[in-house]
Amino acid sequence: MARVPYLEPGDLAPEDRALLARPIALFKALVNSPNAARAFSALGGFIRNKSRLDPRLRELAILQVGWLARAPYEWSHHVKIGREFGVSDDDIRALIADTEGRPVTLDQPALLVLRAAREMTSSGEASAEVMAALARHLSPELLVDLVITIAFYNAVVRVLATLQIEVEHEYEVYLREFPLPEPAA
Repeated sequence: MARVPYLEPGDLAPEDRALLARPIALFKALVNSPNAARAFSALGGFIRNKSRLDPRLRELAILQVGWLARAPYEWSHHVKIGREFGVSDDDIRALIADTEGRPVTLDQPALLVLRAAREMTSSGEASAEVMAALARHLSPELLVDLVITIAFYNAVVRVLATLQIEVEHEYEVYLREFPLPEPAA
């Protein structure tokens, strides 16, 4: 059960109701603080709608964060969203295999994005080696956008976990298709 109430548009001041234009559980919790929800949505909206980073690479980075964090909400939502932006089921299986150290046939930019997401998630920063390799494939603008994306979604998974946001019923199918690993002991 979530640690804050899930609010509906009728619970909000008229000027805040548009914050629930996408009425997912995460936003229903965040609107307990409308200004925080606005700020959160502004950066998330930039990442999704205004960044020039290839959407498939963006979604692979987000999925890598969700996988490592064992974040069911993030993982399930971005399996669905990723498919809408060109992430195939083979890409998802390759992400899992690459994370486990097994060989995969992903393209070099995708492999580097996954590695950057793993490094940033586990140690707080991507190595000089992976950043230099990424710079051979991405402009400085796209490198910044990638780093912002990975950092933001590391924050998102912490918000989800701490507020205990529940996966909506319609997203549970993605957890059955691609189950997360058991939590580390």
